[in-house]
Amino acid sequence: MNPHPTDAAPHPFDALTPDLVLDALAGVGCLGDGRLTALNSFENRVYQVHLEDPVGDGGPRVVVAKFYRPGRWSAAQILEEHGFAAELAAAEVPVVAPLALAGRTLHHHGGFDFSISPWRGGRAPELDDFEVLEWIGRFLARLHNVGAARPFSERPSIGLESFAREPRDWLLAHDAVAPEVRSEWRALLEDAIVLIAQHDLLTLASRGETAIIRLHGDCHPGNILWTPLDRPQPGPYYVDLDDARSGPAVQDLWMLLSGDRRQRTTQLGALLDGYTELRDFDPRELALIEPLRTLRLIHYSAWLARRWSDPSFPRAFPWFGTPDYWRGQVDTLREQIEAMAEAPLMS
Repeated sequence: MNPHPTDAAPHPFDALTPDLVLDALAGVGCLGDGRLTALNSFENRVYQVHLEDPVGDGGPRVVVAKFYRPGRWSAAQILEEHGFAAELAAAEVPVVAPLALAGRTLHHHGGFDFSISPWRGGRAPELDDFEVLEWIGRFLARLHNVGAARPFSERPSIGLESFAREPRDWLLAHDAVAPEVRSEWRALLEDAIVLIAQHDLLTLASRGETAIIRLHGDCHPGNILWTPLDRPQPGPYYVDLDDARSGPAVQDLWMLLSGDRRQRTTQLGALLDGYTELRDFDPRELALIEPLRTLRLIHYSAWLARRWSDPSFPRAFPWFGTPDYWRGQVDTLREQIEAMAEAPLMS
């Protein structure tokens, strides 16, 4: 695989022109007034659209149109995401759910599945503020209380096979790993998989050692927006659930942690102080944090490699695929192997 091809092949998103976007919205009764702004999203294409008239009776005049990456999720999987969002909204958990237009939340136009949601502004949460972390902890507990009510039937789980073995095989089969470090990377990855297997989530769940519930799935700080306290509906909220999967509750906690071990321990304590006000947390899940971090590391490299034909990826990640990138992955894998051998953040 050449991570920096000289002749870029056409990509499905090349056909997603502003006219197609506006025509798609018009087809479901949302007439744009011409103001169309692309929002930050790599996996899908997302646009803020101003409408000539509000949606329905007193609905929004500014909406967000999300056009799903072809081939990533099936229609059934997307609809399951929408159903989860509707459950959360019904339980008054702050999430922006897709609008039902003509009785449907998922639409199709020009070869693309798309949905339309109300636009809502916000800013990044102040994660160095312990009161904010406690509030987010309570928010996640409410989300998980709904998520635990019943399982996904279409969406997959986070696990060793889909986040480590399959990505490893794909990267090697497509010669995506720099030859200079391929042998070392593969050997370290095998060592990491052995350690992760000791905490394999589905195995633990089958033995009743951890609960697998419906999750946000990709709960890093960029996926939480914060409404200031002097505004209506203050606090944290999610704008969508595109990466929703099944997994242990701690998956939605660990990506909010940053800094050295002491800082992460303190942050986790604040999150759990809020979380446990509304939902019990199994402390045995803390042993899953470093295995989950390692799974994300492996999966992320394969995600970048698989998306390289999308022109937005070479522009945003020019360092990907270089020998320096893969040397960095080798170093990080080595660090993760050491971290997985250590005790959990808290006991």
